[in-house]
Amino acid sequence: MPAPVLVLAIGNPSRGDDALGPLLAARLEDAALPGVEVLVDFQLQIEHALDLEGRDRVIIVDASREAPPPFEWQRPAADARTLHTTHALSPAALLGTAMRVGRALPPDVRVLAVRGDAFELGAPLSDAASRHLDAAWRALDAACRETLGGLAA
Repeated sequence: MPAPVLVLAIGNPSRGDDALGPLLAARLEDAALPGVEVLVDFQLQIEHALDLEGRDRVIIVDASREAPPPFEWQRPAADARTLHTTHALSPAALLGTAMRVGRALPPDVRVLAVRGDAFELGAPLSDAASRHLDAAWRALDAACRETLGGLAA
């Protein structure tokens, strides 16, 4: 039986602010919330479609150049178009892939897009991204606990 909450953290720790997803995943793993599974990868892949099944909530965490600081919640809609690549899926394409292979979508899928500005190879996390990380952590922790609390009720 899969954990009710799946957090898919996306990003490359070697590329500056792109480390935001993996850094949030590390904090969540340290919190060891029962009922929360954390997966970390450089990018969303078609195989992640299989990880969605049987979840109550899926949160995709990723750095974003477009999100307003410090972060924003997004609700992706499934994109059912056929892809010409199997690499670097968007959240919408991931949901569309899950539907195409006959998987039931979770009732609650969200993207936590954390503002990042510096994505150069070998760069450290920027000062701004560090502040955004702290704000996003509070929101991610609350969203996981909210789901788990609702399941216990």
